[in-house]
Amino acid sequence: MVAPDTDAPTDSTVAPPSSPSPTTPVDERLALRDRLMLAILPHVAFDGWSAAALRQGAADAGMGAAQLVALFPGGVADGVAQFSDWADRAMLAQLAGRDLSVMKVRARVTLAVRLRLELLSPWAEAVRRTSSFVALPTHTALAARLLYRTVDAIWYAAGDQSTDFNYYTKRALLAGVQTATVLYWLGDRSPDYADTWAFLDRRIENVMAFGRTLSTLSPPKLSSLKNVGDLLPSPLRFSRHLRQRA
Repeated sequence: MVAPDTDAPTDSTVAPPSSPSPTTPVDERLALRDRLMLAILPHVAFDGWSAAALRQGAADAGMGAAQLVALFPGGVADGVAQFSDWADRAMLAQLAGRDLSVMKVRARVTLAVRLRLELLSPWAEAVRRTSSFVALPTHTALAARLLYRTVDAIWYAAGDQSTDFNYYTKRALLAGVQTATVLYWLGDRSPDYADTWAFLDRRIENVMAFGRTLSTLSPPKLSSLKNVGDLLPSPLRFSRHLRQRA
């Protein structure tokens, strides 16, 4: 079950996974992939996630076709995955500089979702193109994998250490919030995205209310629910909206 949020802050924040030493080949490759991906993003805004955007980005980064293939052997899908992974790591780096121990869990989660979007704001059009790309039926597996990594990183940074049913419901609920908030953010024209942050606060409150409801149910009542998943927000429902808007 999703544990209800409490007024008292917790000190169970877990530090993000340690990264390899900057001198290791793994980290050097990651840095090259990041540099290539960031060079591709301006072209994604105009050409979408395409082979042409990858080639133009590689040229801007001073990389040839062979290096492009070596860094992104999976082509466009690898570029999309790197963009999401970069955003997750940048979000965790920002969170690492905050004193999360004085914050309630709900505040930590809200902050993480907001920080990730703020980090992505210079590339909002690339985010829109990315959302349309992963919303295609042929990219369902990629979309699910990237979304899971994002919400898992957020809960990990927030200090979640659950390993039972609670682990899955937390991530399923946050997946719905994350997907809906990105979609809302992409269409938000309010000053400093004020409407998006208000929308996010409401969605987080809905999640906490759902958790409080589940926490009041006895095991027999929980087992009588034929499909708890039907009560959870569906990211796939939001992906249909993205396809319609693309």
